[in-house]
Amino acid sequence: DFNPFKKPLRKGVSFEASQLVNMACELLDAVKDVKGLRVLSVDSDMLSNAGSYIYQELGYALAWGADWMTLLTEAGRSATEVACRIKFNMGVSSNFFMELAKFRAARMMWAQVVAQYKPECECAPKMVAHATTSRFNQTLYDAHVNLLRSQTETMSAALAGVDSITVTPFDTPYKTPDEFSERIARNQQHLLKEESHLDKVIDPAGGSYYVETITVASAKEAWKLFIDVEDKGGFLALCNAGEVQKAVRESAEKRHIDVARRKDILLGTNQYPNVNEMAADKIVNLQGAFSCSCHPEADACDCEAGLPTKRAASDFEALRLATEAASNRPKVFMLTIGNLAMRLARAQFSTNFFGCAGYEIIDNLGFESVEEGVDAALAKGADIVVLCSSDDEYAEYAPAAFKYLNGRAEFVVAGAPACMDDLKAQGINDYVHVRCNVLDTLRDFNNRLLKK
Repeated sequence: DFNPFKKPLRKGVSFEASQLVNMACELLDAVKDVKGLRVLSVDSDMLSNAGSYIYQELGYALAWGADWMTLLTEAGRSATEVACRIKFNMGVSSNFFMELAKFRAARMMWAQVVAQYKPECECAPKMVAHATTSRFNQTLYDAHVNLLRSQTETMSAALAGVDSITVTPFDTPYKTPDEFSERIARNQQHLLKEESHLDKVIDPAGGSYYVETITVASAKEAWKLFIDVEDKGGFLALCNAGEVQKAVRESAEKRHIDVARRKDILLGTNQYPNVNEMAADKIVNLQGAFSCSCHPEADACDCEAGLPTKRAASDFEALRLATEAASNRPKVFMLTIGNLAMRLARAQFSTNFFGCAGYEIIDNLGFESVEEGVDAALAKGADIVVLCSSDDEYAEYAPAAFKYLNGRAEFVVAGAPACMDDLKAQGINDYVHVRCNVLDTLRDFNNRLLKK
């Protein structure tokens, strides 16, 4: 696991090729009598945990491996010697079939890459791949869901035929894994190997039209990226220039936006949260959870040099921890009225929406009038009153409720009714609906409501 690329990737510190070659040659000499020991690593799991897309991890991993081949063969080492010392440490995320296809495509393309160096041994083009389940999509809240995530990720890797797997313990986001969580992580592999026998069949996905199709599609996209990296001077050159880190940061930002808008679902974090769960007391260490490794106390990742370390759930978790730390926990009251089906659906939607910030939710069966509902909300000490009804009825109910509430609590309409412009003209400015950026909306409410 010799990885001099770690420093430029994480810290943006350049690394000279001659330095790398000298160290690698020294290491190869040291292990020349140890057959099968793979000491030159391609740690593309760093890219996966930083938030890269699957095709990026695959394309950059090929370029990374090709750099080892090029630099060391040019230094006089044989292609067979170098190829047989390279090990790929790759990440695996929850995109089940695409991750399965990634490893299949990786083996196919790596064989083609190594073949260009004309190794003497036929075994040289064989990829040795280790898979590590993702940290990027692990969550602090509802942490046992991490077991489900890592289990499907392990299945992807096993069915793809990797050589070895590390299952990341479920409690990694908030502390150093203990004996219990590490035992559970090991047992997840044992279940798949000893009870499901996933190690007994070579390439069980082979011949599946869907898997074969996405394997080829993944390979095409990754190959384009690989060729682009080679045209620009190779993986090390792009790392030293910060281009790899920049591309991954841009991908990570897009993925964080998708989580904020709930295009990507993190169960228990940005959808269906347990609103009564408190997590602050179980946190031992959140180093790098909400920011880049250069600024552990920052609110956002602003590092312009290295890979980001922020997990997909970090922003939502920071929101809920702020709610826990505040002296008041905001109360959200569902003012349900009118059409039964619509008010129930919108009350459920709004419960999930505001629950992502850890607010106390007060649901109701329905009211005969908006005045009755507002009075009940104020009696409960509500900070936010959410009107839940149908689009047709909002034109009547929303202005009446807003006027009667008269600023005694925040007023929100659940949905995006056709009469929204008319309601905004009357001063009703807050709406929650599927097109909202959930994170930004909740941050705004936190700024209005929380007392330090």
